[in-house]
Order: sequence, then C-alpha cells, then structure tokens
Amino acid sequence: MAHFFQFESDFVDSLRCIPMQVRFNLDTCGVKLKLHHWNHFTAAERQALATAPCNTQSEIETYRSQLHQLVQAHTGETPSDLSIEAHPAWLDATTVPESVQTQAQRYETVITPEQWAALTPLQRFALIKLSRSQHENKNFVPALKEFQLME
Repeated sequence: MAHFFQFESDFVDSLRCIPMQVRFNLDTCGVKLKLHHWNHFTAAERQALATAPCNTQSEIETYRSQLHQLVQAHTGETPSDLSIEAHPAWLDATTVPESVQTQAQRYETVITPEQWAALTPLQRFALIKLSRSQHENKNFVPALKEFQLME
C-alpha cells in the first residue's frame, strides 16, 4: 500500500512528480530515476511503483529490476545506479541529522531526539530529503507541521 504525505497532495492524484514513498524505494534499491523517466510511465505503472513492496532483499531486487525494465521499455535508456547506504540516516532513530536540525532552526524549530525517534523511517527520510533539496524546501515546513513537529 502506498503512503502519500499531505504535503504531496498537489501532485499525488496524477503522480506527475515522484512521491517520497517511491524516492524512499529508489534509495533502498539503488536506482537514480529521473523525472523525465517517471513521466514516460503510465499512470498504472506509477501507481504500481508507489505500492510495490521494497523491504526484503528479494523485494528490493524485484523493484530494481522492474525499474530498469520500465525505463528501458519507455525511453531506451538505462537508469543510473546509486550506491546503497549501509546505514542510512533515516534508519537511525537516535541521531537527528545536522541538515534537518539546520533547516528546522531556520524556522525557529528544534527537533528533539525523542521526536526524531517517534517518526517512521519514511518520515525521517522525507525530512532528510526536504532539508537537502533546494527546490523542495517549500515542503519542509508543511512536513514539520504534518509530522506534528511544529505548530
């Protein structure tokens, strides 16, 4: 089942942008999917990628293979591979990454270790990505509010 955040609501109906759930899976399986690749997929293929499991080693390999096949079939290209982090920051419930704290402080918010630990890995992933990405910083505050880290 796909999980979409409220801050993604402006595009989840059409899935014109790559949602956090898929981006999470991309980092998990080590594939760099470009937006133009994503936009070549059918609505059904996008939905399938948003709902496909990508947790066990077998699921990760299947997801990766499916992505490569879709990109090749639709664009004739091969997506780039990414290195897969052995210990990604979003799985570390004990340490709030500096990029997240720095971005939160810009909005006079401090995320405590207890608050960070209470978040799901997908929520932590979203905050990490939103704190790093220049073009998506507009969603950082909505994410903080959605995750009840800011009023």
